[in-house]
Amino acid sequence: MSARTRHGRDLLETSGPRLPLALRRNPWDPVVDVRDTSTQDTELERALTALHSLHAEVDERAAELAVRHVGRLRCGRGCSACCIDDLSVLEIEAERIRRGHARLLASGTAGPSGACAFLDAEGACRIYADRPYVCRTQGLPLRWFSESPSGEIQEQRDICELNLDGPPIEGLDADDVWLIGPYEGRLAALQDGLDGGKSQRVSLRSLFSKDASSD
Repeated sequence: MSARTRHGRDLLETSGPRLPLALRRNPWDPVVDVRDTSTQDTELERALTALHSLHAEVDERAAELAVRHVGRLRCGRGCSACCIDDLSVLEIEAERIRRGHARLLASGTAGPSGACAFLDAEGACRIYADRPYVCRTQGLPLRWFSESPSGEIQEQRDICELNLDGPPIEGLDADDVWLIGPYEGRLAALQDGLDGGKSQRVSLRSLFSKDASSD
């Protein structure tokens, strides 16, 4: 096999019988690297496996906090005060939903606008087992750090207004409050590994083929 250059392009010329013209590949056609596709598929599968593990870890930690705050939490099936509309998630979490609920997305209808597209008529989640990270800690007392206008780092705390009854959240031990930041960072890292830092997001409502809000 010899290589030569024609019009600035490297071509490979083989000896032996020539293929019929209709079967010859145009040397200027782009070459599809099957290995790249295979590698991408493998990376996606690994990322989804890691996502399942991360969600399980979040659920375990959230369950521990729910036990500590059982006296104040009013959350339960059908309570959808936190299930807002127009929520978007990272592509990796959208892919988990697609794989787990293909029939629902293809033949089901997104819920009416004003609330999460995945709520049913009773206000229950139709994808509960595969719900995104943000939905797995709703109702718990939350804390996070932000920078004030003067540049000072301050801790902020909040809780669903339905769960206000109980000790003031400002006085709770740090270990009794969900810290926003670490898990979000790990989730973002999974997505960055797939799209090179683009942090592609997907609207939950857009996952449906049919949307009741557009009727």
